[in-house]
This record gives sequence, C-alpha cells and structure tokens, in this order.
Amino acid sequence: MSAPARILIVEDEAPIRRFLTIALGSAGHETLEADGGRKGLELAATRAPDLVILDLGLPDMDGRAVIAAIREWSRVPVLVLSVRDGEGDKIAALDAGADDYVTKPFATGELLARVRVLLRKQATSAEDAPEIAAGSLKVNLAARTVSRDGRDVKLTRKEFDVLALLARHAGRLVSHKQMLTDVWGPAHATDTHYLRIAIGHLRDKLGDDAADPRLIITEPGVGYRLQIIADRVSGAGG
Repeated sequence: MSAPARILIVEDEAPIRRFLTIALGSAGHETLEADGGRKGLELAATRAPDLVILDLGLPDMDGRAVIAAIREWSRVPVLVLSVRDGEGDKIAALDAGADDYVTKPFATGELLARVRVLLRKQATSAEDAPEIAAGSLKVNLAARTVSRDGRDVKLTRKEFDVLALLARHAGRLVSHKQMLTDVWGPAHATDTHYLRIAIGHLRDKLGDDAADPRLIITEPGVGYRLQIIADRVSGAGG
C-alpha cells in the first residue's frame, strides 16, 4: 500500500468528486477538490499535491490546457479521468504531459491501482535510479544491461533504449510519439512500424508472450506500458 498522499481532484461533476474523495480517503489519502481548471491550477500551485486527478471536459478551460500549465512549473503526476475514449484524446493528453489516462466509467480497484503506481513512481524517483527493477526484470541504465529471472538478456542499442524509456516510466502509459521521438528522433515521430518491430523483438527476448503479454502492455493506438510485476519499482539496492 502506498503512503498517504495529498491528491487534487479537478472534476466539475460533484457526485464524481464525492465518490473519488470517499474512495481515496478509504485508502488513507487526503483530497483537495476543484470544480474547474482555474481553481485546480490555484490549488496545484498553493497546496503542493502529490498527484492530480483531472477531468478533460471542464467548464472554464480544456483539461489539456490545465496539464500544459502545470507542466510549466511542476512534474507532479497527472492522471486523466475522462469520458473521452478516442485515441486522439488519449494521445493529446499524454503529449501534453499527462502520466496516465483512465476512461469513465471506471473500476474503483483499477483507478486506485493506477494511483498507487504513480505515487510510488514519484516517491522512488526511478527516473534517476541507476538500476530499475520491475519484478524479475532488471534494467541497469548506467551499464546498459538487462536481466530477467537472473538471466542476461542481449539487446540491440535501439531495443535497450526503448526498454529503458519504458522502465523509467514503469507502470505509466508512454505514447508512440514520445517513444519514437526520444529513441529515433523527431523526424521519425510517426514511424510506428519501427516501434512495433522493436517491441516484438523485446517481447521475444524477454519471454513475454506476444499473444498474451504480461510485461509490455499495448494500449491500442496510443502507446505502451511496462507492467510492474510483483508490484514494485526500485532503484539499485532497493
């Protein structure tokens, strides 16, 4: 269970705010509530939340504008909770700086699990760790080595770069555009076939069944997520 956190809920529908407050409170978290984007930004700036849960369809401003404004000065995790389920909406939110995306209606258990992942990620600062562990998978960013179940896994440079990017964001959804831009460069931001090939090779080398993947999860049309196996991500020695 993650440590108690302060979570800002930016949602214009009062029943959903109340439901989230109860669900998060039962997990030990403190909540702040805002019924619009401007109020949400004010609370984000003055109350230093550990996580923001954000609806996109706000009455005073679009949720993506809220994300962009937050990202000008903060790296606080942002979990989008929206009725918009189109690929374009998900991609736009992730590209704006969101860390994860859950569509309404949602299962409470899944939402709380996503919250735990983001809070744990924030607390451990895995992006700066020399080695990232997701269950039996270990990715050493400094030595550029990978092992699973104690077995060394040989990867090409691009395969390692893709896996390292996913590992730095373990448990979080990484968009196609971000992966292609970071690994292959801006000129290849739409070359998704590069990514499909690299992911296919990674699954094969890591023993992740492509027909039923348990390690590298596909979010169709949007991106990929490195599943946290054994419910942890840690730095070296953790």
